[in-house]
Amino acid sequence: MSFSGFLSGMKHEYTSPVVYHLPLGDDLVVLNEWLGKTVKLTFVGEMACTNCGRKIKKTYNTGYCYPCVISLPETDLCIVKPHECHYHLGTCRDSEFGDTHCMIPHYVYLAVSSGVKVGLTRKTNEMKRWVDQGAIQAIPIAEVPTRKMAGELEVAIAQHVPDKTDWRKMLKGDVESLDLLELRETIFAHFPKEFEPYAIREEQWIELVYPILESVGKVKTYNLDKQPEIEDRLIGIKGQYLIFEQAVLNIKKYTGYKIEISA
Repeated sequence: MSFSGFLSGMKHEYTSPVVYHLPLGDDLVVLNEWLGKTVKLTFVGEMACTNCGRKIKKTYNTGYCYPCVISLPETDLCIVKPHECHYHLGTCRDSEFGDTHCMIPHYVYLAVSSGVKVGLTRKTNEMKRWVDQGAIQAIPIAEVPTRKMAGELEVAIAQHVPDKTDWRKMLKGDVESLDLLELRETIFAHFPKEFEPYAIREEQWIELVYPILESVGKVKTYNLDKQPEIEDRLIGIKGQYLIFEQAVLNIKKYTGYKIEISA
């Protein structure tokens, strides 16, 4: 059976292993069922803004048209630099968005994907965030009232722990598990004093398993702009990547691209 539609991020069921769904039009394709099969994926040459839906020739910021990028609150610079949130200055692009996405409790966490990293996410969004990053372990270390505060704490901790993921290493899977409770105690020593009351001390972390049949060697990437048709055996799914025998495809990167796909 063949499916078609505009790409958006894969959705998950948080089982062991994680179950991945690819939304395409009115369909939700269960990708785990395609593992081990040859998948044919074709970019048909159409793009549409993931927000307003208008047809475009180029996407910006993973799936948007240019007018949306310069006007939407979710594409403002403070989304990737939360410590620079300017809601309190009255200059938020959309105060309602700020109320529902930024002025709410956030977690600062430690996760192991290509190694340990510090990150932040809205409370209740943590599982999605961790799976999208391909984390095999994760634990919240603080719960703070706003996104700006989470960003400020993340910046402080990033002086001692990386805040980036090496996606190639994450996909290869040659990452060792860590004692996150012990590591968390070490990080607590670096908390700025004003954040100490927000520390979380639960004695359990999350472990995640991904649907992967075979490990990959050298990680190569498919580029739909240069190679609009892919036909390759699917051997795994991790983060927002489809892992094929010959190369990997970052689904999120091609948000807004219209494709046809079958196995």
